[in-house]
Amino acid sequence: MISPLIALARGLRPKQWLKNVLVATGPLAAGLLLDSNIWPRVLIAFALFCAAASGVYLVNDALDRNEDRLHPRKRLRPIASGALPLPLAISAAIVLLLGAPISAAFVSWELAVVLAIYEIVQIAYCLWLKHLVVIDLVVVSSGFVMRALAGAVVAEIALSQWFLLVMSFGSLFMVAGKRFSEKVQVDQSGGATRRTLDEYSLGYLRFVWSLAAGVALVAYSLWAFELGATVEFPWAAISIVPFGAALLRYGFIVEAGHAGAPEETVLRDRQLAPLAVIWLALFVVVAATR
Repeated sequence: MISPLIALARGLRPKQWLKNVLVATGPLAAGLLLDSNIWPRVLIAFALFCAAASGVYLVNDALDRNEDRLHPRKRLRPIASGALPLPLAISAAIVLLLGAPISAAFVSWELAVVLAIYEIVQIAYCLWLKHLVVIDLVVVSSGFVMRALAGAVVAEIALSQWFLLVMSFGSLFMVAGKRFSEKVQVDQSGGATRRTLDEYSLGYLRFVWSLAAGVALVAYSLWAFELGATVEFPWAAISIVPFGAALLRYGFIVEAGHAGAPEETVLRDRQLAPLAVIWLALFVVVAATR
């Protein structure tokens, strides 16, 4: 039996903090991430989003503990398994959810507003919105976009329309793919942990993530071609290749029903991880030549 503190640490889901790296995408795209006045603020935004997201995870797991016990993997979560006492989980969630926006106010009031909105939307999702078909996909996707907005506000930069489109539909692609994989796993195990999964069909979810991937690729390509017209060497256009290949590879993983944990999929897949590294390297070059 693990100690409550270790269980709490696991309940914060540190593996999913990888998502919060998205706060760096706006400054990176603008070529400002390494600016000595900006990167410390981006790092603070990353840490505060980790705290806020962990608070939301604790609330979600507390509310879903009974349903999670019916799931082959989620039943091992600290609250569902009984390793993390519910009072301790709720107390930690309150501290994190209040502490993140209050601390952010000392850095940037805009960041505090973004964090507060993120928390309100995500708590509403935990309580109600996750039971609404389609709306649940949009709300979860919005969390990724708000991470990018947080990085933009602390760096005091404006996000381009193409960047917002790529972020919005790229996020929807990941979320719909996650639901598709969950649906496949639930159908195979015979259990259910979400009401909406019973209402979604595999065909509809496949339509959503296919549509989202297409729009994300087109928007990224338009951004790359537009930027490539202003520089001598077409680094931006070249970056379309690994970006598109990564989308195709991730789509293959989704179709196989193995994308239930996106952060683990990105890190563990032998083809996806190298493609992500190649794309990131090219993206850095593109940003540096802007």
